[in-house]
Amino acid sequence: MVHSFLIEPGRWTLQGSWMERDRLPTPVKGKILIAWSRDDWFTMIMKLAIPDAQPDEMALQYRGRLTSGDCQYTFVLQHSLLGRVEGEGWVAPDSIIQRYWALGDRQRRTGFETLYRLDSDRYHLSSGIMTGHYLTSAMEATLHLQSTPPLGL
Repeated sequence: MVHSFLIEPGRWTLQGSWMERDRLPTPVKGKILIAWSRDDWFTMIMKLAIPDAQPDEMALQYRGRLTSGDCQYTFVLQHSLLGRVEGEGWVAPDSIIQRYWALGDRQRRTGFETLYRLDSDRYHLSSGIMTGHYLTSAMEATLHLQSTPPLGL
């Protein structure tokens, strides 16, 4: 089975739980749009609503390109919580794994995400943000494919 998340354009919904240090899990919902340009760059826009957290909304805008035989990619990210971010990802047979780091950040914040394919229309997301050596927030959610937009940006 081939990956449908990230590798193909699409509209996804996200629903799960957001966790922060010393707080109970709270519901999180979101939408994700993935598009590919003709020159093999992807754009991913993610908007999250986290009603009982601070901040209660998060926006992430990725731009990246697959390398190394379509198994690895690099990206830049504008993150509403972390600011300017760079990262890398690997496309494994059953999952997509990525890590990122905030640029010029005194707190040395980094993050990671693993998207495990459940089937062609669903993925399980597990992610976290670290400050130095400490996990400060985490999210687990299920992503559902809603539709595939036309090719190109």
